[in-house]
Amino acid sequence: MSRTNTKLLQAALRTLRTTRTDSLAEPLTGGIGAIFMLHRVTPDTGEGFAPNRILSLTPEFLEAVVDQVREWGYDIISLDEVPARISEHEGAPPFVCFTFDDGYRDNRDLAYPIFKSRNLPMAVYVPEDFADGKGDLWWLVLESAIRKAASVRCDIDGRTFALATRTDAEKNAAFHKLYWALRAVAEDDARSIVAGLAERAGYDPAGLCRNLVMSWDELREFAADPLVTIGAHTTGHYALAKLPIERARREMAGSIARIESELDRPCRHFSYPYGNDAAAGQREFDLARELGMLTAVTTRKGLIHASHATQLTALPRVSLNGDYQEIGFVRTLLSGLPFALIDAARQASSIGTFRRRA
Repeated sequence: MSRTNTKLLQAALRTLRTTRTDSLAEPLTGGIGAIFMLHRVTPDTGEGFAPNRILSLTPEFLEAVVDQVREWGYDIISLDEVPARISEHEGAPPFVCFTFDDGYRDNRDLAYPIFKSRNLPMAVYVPEDFADGKGDLWWLVLESAIRKAASVRCDIDGRTFALATRTDAEKNAAFHKLYWALRAVAEDDARSIVAGLAERAGYDPAGLCRNLVMSWDELREFAADPLVTIGAHTTGHYALAKLPIERARREMAGSIARIESELDRPCRHFSYPYGNDAAAGQREFDLARELGMLTAVTTRKGLIHASHATQLTALPRVSLNGDYQEIGFVRTLLSGLPFALIDAARQASSIGTFRRRA
């Protein structure tokens, strides 16, 4: 999302909060719970070019959210508890889960102490290759390549990109253009293109994954605490819906089996990489169910409702986003109103498209 669009959305969320529109709408738009999606927890460096900071919260903000949701009357529960809380929600307080994707070491070093000191659960979804130290964190490699370069040039799906990257503004613009163009092509092709950009920029990504992500030994020690749930996140962090079904099945089943073998415990929870409509659909939801997953989460935006009792492998999440680190934003999101407005706009757009085609 561009900085302009981010600022517009921030302003819209503040308006919903300051006018109390979110509170007024909550009886109609609220849910019975929410699953928060996080990735990294890191201090704010204040860098002008940090496009992946959207994936990171500061420890201070995370701690504030944990304490505030409890003050608002939410129970913080484990993923194992989610199915029962959905099916037996009548008369129960609303709940939240905190889930972290990718297995970054800062989840253990900076997030875990916040939960441990309060005796609260958290969950981390880990790709098999990442824990092996050989995962391709291509979105971080792209950032590092652009940071080192004064210009970048590459071909993506028949289109040539030649972009200046001297200033922070130019680097940010280049990252977002390339990132979304790469997301639209086959992921193996995207990773190859990013590797080429890194090589030409003189950036060597070897060791990046090992430096940032917990190893199996670290995960075993981490998961020894019953407050910690380790879920699967595929083998190689691919958008499953773009893969042939047998490869998608191997990505899912292999990562589940590896976690069970390494940690010597059942793996009952799954997160779809990227997790949007283009990355995970009904085929993947069915596969997760066939593979015995108790829950599986997407990145589709929304709260948990009673209807999700029959959709436990297609659960939406609420992103705790690095660009939206204000407690008021969290409260507005938990009202459900932003998601209701998004759904209404999507439906209106679909109706308009249908009428134009009719």
